[in-house]
Amino acid sequence: MSFTGKVAIVTGAASGMGAATVKALAREGAKVALVDKDKENLKKVATQCEQHGNKPLIIRADITKDEEVKPIVKATIDRFGQLDILVNNAGIGDFKSIFDENFMESYDLIMNTNLRSMVHLTHLAVPYLIKTKGNIVNTSSNASLRIFKGLLAYSISKAGVDHFTRCAALDLAVHGVRVNAVNPGPTKTNILQNAGLPSDDSAWEYWKDRTALKKVAESEEVADLILFLASDKARIITGSTYVCDNGALLV
Repeated sequence: MSFTGKVAIVTGAASGMGAATVKALAREGAKVALVDKDKENLKKVATQCEQHGNKPLIIRADITKDEEVKPIVKATIDRFGQLDILVNNAGIGDFKSIFDENFMESYDLIMNTNLRSMVHLTHLAVPYLIKTKGNIVNTSSNASLRIFKGLLAYSISKAGVDHFTRCAALDLAVHGVRVNAVNPGPTKTNILQNAGLPSDDSAWEYWKDRTALKKVAESEEVADLILFLASDKARIITGSTYVCDNGALLV
């Protein structure tokens, strides 16, 4: 799949699936804007992208803050002149129970990060995606489709991502803009560590045993699906949520 001449924005680009996606896009010829609040890791990922001949745009932003989201699209257009692909990938998780004293604080942060910021950035990007008849890929989760104990706020946010994907797809179809989502299961990223959970090999063995294929996905494998959905090979697909969880929903 060639993305030569295409311009993409990817949020959560400093690590995990976001980093894998921007590196894959750069390898296939795209010009990429990398968005994350972790500037040091953004620089490392950008250096890896540069090996493929295109110097990416680094945008340090906390996507939960409106004043930091608003300049993202403008900076991309100012640098590259167009926008073809938006990958709304940034997300966080937290194992909090509704009984926890600080549950609402956690809930608000997860909803603002995983859903509201996605809606906001899409709203800002839409006029430019219409011009190029571009497309959007949202990162959801198989937690939107199954109840996992302890993931209440996270699961609600991802169910919202799925429905937002379908609603936006219908609104934008008349303009030739496609919107889809990927729904990974256990994937080797820093999400466990960020949620305060064990993230060593034994932790991943635990999650591996909870998939039908007895496998935890690599970030690059999810990136492969994101690139497919963002490519012309998926030109007849919109409003879809693609589960890529090694059969975790089956067991």
